[in-house]
Amino acid sequence: MVEKVRNIVVEELVRTPVEMQQVELVERKGIGHPDSIADGIAEAVSRALSREYIKRYGIILHHNTDQVEVVGGRAYPQFGGGEVIKPIYILLSGRAVEMVDREFFPVHEIAIKAAREYLKKAVRHLDIENHVVIDSRIGQGSVDLVGVFNKAKQNPIPLANDTSFGVGYAPLSETERIVLETEKLLNSDEFKKKCPAVGEDIKVMGLRKGDEIDLTIAAAIVDSEVSNPDDYMAVKEEIYEAAKGIVEEHTQRPTKIYVNTADDPKNGIYYITVTGTSAEAGDDGSVGRGNRVNGLITPNRHMSMEAAAGKNPVSHVGKIYNLLSMLIANDIAEQVEGVEEVYVRILSQIGKPIDEPLVASVQIIPKEGYSIDVLQKPAYEIADAWLSDITKIQKMILEDKLNVF
Repeated sequence: MVEKVRNIVVEELVRTPVEMQQVELVERKGIGHPDSIADGIAEAVSRALSREYIKRYGIILHHNTDQVEVVGGRAYPQFGGGEVIKPIYILLSGRAVEMVDREFFPVHEIAIKAAREYLKKAVRHLDIENHVVIDSRIGQGSVDLVGVFNKAKQNPIPLANDTSFGVGYAPLSETERIVLETEKLLNSDEFKKKCPAVGEDIKVMGLRKGDEIDLTIAAAIVDSEVSNPDDYMAVKEEIYEAAKGIVEEHTQRPTKIYVNTADDPKNGIYYITVTGTSAEAGDDGSVGRGNRVNGLITPNRHMSMEAAAGKNPVSHVGKIYNLLSMLIANDIAEQVEGVEEVYVRILSQIGKPIDEPLVASVQIIPKEGYSIDVLQKPAYEIADAWLSDITKIQKMILEDKLNVF
């Protein structure tokens, strides 16, 4: 068998590392943010369809469910418990194979069930029966299985369905790590048991100016879990202390932590919600407007604008290459001594095998005292190894070992 020679370019990147830049901005939208809800549902639907296709036909059939819209409802929160008076509307869109050899495949039933199950898990105080309306308008497609299997035999490596690129980088900066871990802690089962009043709609914004970090947290508080303003302020203190612990674990830099800065107690304004998400109160959400595949929004870094959630895990490079770029970058940063920062960009060409990108660009900022000449070979080998085993990404997605937002 002839070994493939891939177009992998490893070069030195001349720029100021993020940790040395004067200003750094980092954002994470928590799982209950309307945009994250849209991402989560889109991905849950794709994974449910993929598993059912495999169960029935032994192969994942074509689908893209990356068009989900969350239309905000209306609620009247109040201390002790308010009510939702207009439900959140969720539109499932995209395309999926619904007819297989003249046999009906229940796309809409699977999609709606997956969306409901995801919401139950992601937003604890959301009453799925009364607070949400889920509407599936996923477009239909049909397929001849014999033709699909013949095509798979001819092309064991899937062909890219688009000309698109993915981007990844490593390692995370201190500010990035703090923002990511703060939201994860506040939305963890452990913290919710300790502080059930904290909803899932949590946005964390990090700003580093020089050596000083400002961490701003917006956390929806569930009204039925707080009886009065004093209870509310106690919950804010719990959030502050939890964030403080994360900060102390990851940095020695002086850090200020702010929680729910729009509160105005004198005028009775507090960030309380019935369900734990601002989607109850008119805030809308769409796939792709939130976190990138590493869970962050990072304007100081190279980023792709691709919406990864909901895209099929077989041939859609908009999903696969973003995840692959992140994994390659992580491995290079962890395994190759002398790497300060590494950025990976992988570009596909429609109709070409996904393991043979038009280019895989690896850009490295070497640490002081290291030459790019020493780093090129091991970085190339890591990128090449991942591309050689690219179908592993699909397996990792379906085993829930990779997240995309």
